[in-house]
Amino acid sequence: MRRRAATVFVVALAAMLAAAPAGEAAELQRAAVLRDGDAVVRLPGIAGGIAMPAAAVGVLSRDGTVRRVILNDGKLALASSPEARTAAGVRPPDILSDGEVTHGTRDIVRAWLTDPTDRYRHAVLGDAVEAGGLALEGMNGRVARYRLDQGSVFEDRRVRLSDLDGDGRDEAIVVQSYLDAGAALAVFGLGDTGVIFQAEVPAIGRANRWLNPAGAADFDGDGHLEIAFVETPHIGGTLRLYEYRDRKLHEDHAARGFSNHAIGSREQDMAAVHDWTGDGTADIAIPGADRETLRLVTFAGGVFTEIESVRHDRQIVTAVRPAILDSTGAVYAVYGLADGTLVAGRPAGSR
Repeated sequence: MRRRAATVFVVALAAMLAAAPAGEAAELQRAAVLRDGDAVVRLPGIAGGIAMPAAAVGVLSRDGTVRRVILNDGKLALASSPEARTAAGVRPPDILSDGEVTHGTRDIVRAWLTDPTDRYRHAVLGDAVEAGGLALEGMNGRVARYRLDQGSVFEDRRVRLSDLDGDGRDEAIVVQSYLDAGAALAVFGLGDTGVIFQAEVPAIGRANRWLNPAGAADFDGDGHLEIAFVETPHIGGTLRLYEYRDRKLHEDHAARGFSNHAIGSREQDMAAVHDWTGDGTADIAIPGADRETLRLVTFAGGVFTEIESVRHDRQIVTAVRPAILDSTGAVYAVYGLADGTLVAGRPAGSR
């Protein structure tokens, strides 16, 4: 990997200044601290798997060492001492080999993907092995399983948990791909008799076409949660928002020109959700279609608006995390570039 000098600097972006109050400059910091294979991770670790609130973040190296991302005397840096990692617990024996365990706090305490299969050889996530089933563990410790028929797979690495309809119970969100029609976003629940299929968006309509979830929040300010995902992130992606109500998924909004995944990568978290503008509506920080631009967008009031954008000369290759880096509590979007640069940015006047 090409190396830059390990300098840290702050720049003001013209694109951001247009949206900043008079006398305020938007903040963007960089540090050449990443090595090949490093990941930007949430601390203490993965929880519900989608649209998690701002938290401390760290850089995870290939040897398993985690160093917290901090602001040291106002400059972006990694903590000198490794971070103690929270024990993840025992992995379920039937989990997909590269799958993640998602932890919940409502009726579903853990969720994971099961039943590896090679019947759909797309390899969008790095290999041709996908999941043929999922498992949901309830508060009573019982595990309910759902298995797909031969016509589809779960083309994903995790089950995401979110209470989409506000009833106090989590919905389980996962990418389901049909062998003849490509990907759809599916929602399941945990009932008294087991896992219950609840709803899905229409499949893209062609095999080997995929989508990647970006977040779950009230993105338009109407009081209802939407699921955001990028449809076909590798070929001119469209950011779509679907609202879940009456056990159905209803499309609310869409905007073109986004990508939250690099084909063949296992990294699915290239989007950060936070109310940076302070208007009470969640915003999305997400790469543009070429992944060389980070775009901050909102659907507040039902209108798509690009608030700001940051252009780089290298692609975004890590997760994009909403991060708290110091005692001020200010929230940055933190991510890494292909040349080893760690970036932290936030709009002027943001929270």
